[in-house]
Amino acid sequence: MAPQSDITLYTTQTPNGIKISILLEELGLPYKVHKIDFSSNEQKEPWFLEINPNGRIPALTDRFEDGETIRVFESGSIMQYLVGRYDPDHKLSYPPGTREAIETTNWLFFQNAGVGPMQGQANIAHWGWLAAAGWCEVSLEEFPALKAWEERMAARPALERGRHVPTPHTIKETLKDKEAVAKIAAESRAWVQKGMKEDAEKVGVKI
Repeated sequence: MAPQSDITLYTTQTPNGIKISILLEELGLPYKVHKIDFSSNEQKEPWFLEINPNGRIPALTDRFEDGETIRVFESGSIMQYLVGRYDPDHKLSYPPGTREAIETTNWLFFQNAGVGPMQGQANIAHWGWLAAAGWCEVSLEEFPALKAWEERMAARPALERGRHVPTPHTIKETLKDKEAVAKIAAESRAWVQKGMKEDAEKVGVKI
């Protein structure tokens, strides 16, 4: 039997963020949500940096086996923590050391190191990025097997619940509106550049 959780998820509506809420829903775990406000740089505030020194989402806290709070950050680490602790019957995971577990880890690290960063600059973990593929002008129509997988995943009730945390997941609808896409892209660039400048100034680098 899995232990009782006391999870708070710190997140916002991004492909990385919804990875975790989707997994929490698939595991059937109760959890609280703290929506991080990027517009006010909440992710750089001291209290949040105590949870994730990298100042990024997602992150979570939980009550560990010793009764004390544990912090977990980086989406791949969070996913491995959750299935390792809360999926003892391996409904969503595989027993450690098996071929299947190693293959799953291969693809999880591929997503973290490849798919996410490349789309950021231009299988639960992959779904949010595939749903947003149109953002970087990639059409899943060119990849029928991948499109079919994305649609099968989207039909899962837990994924449908998890993708709307902490706000409605509207990327597919947004991508149909070119003006809205341009506006969001401009706002995102401004926010990213502002954050990069502030980070650089902290270490004495001028950009």
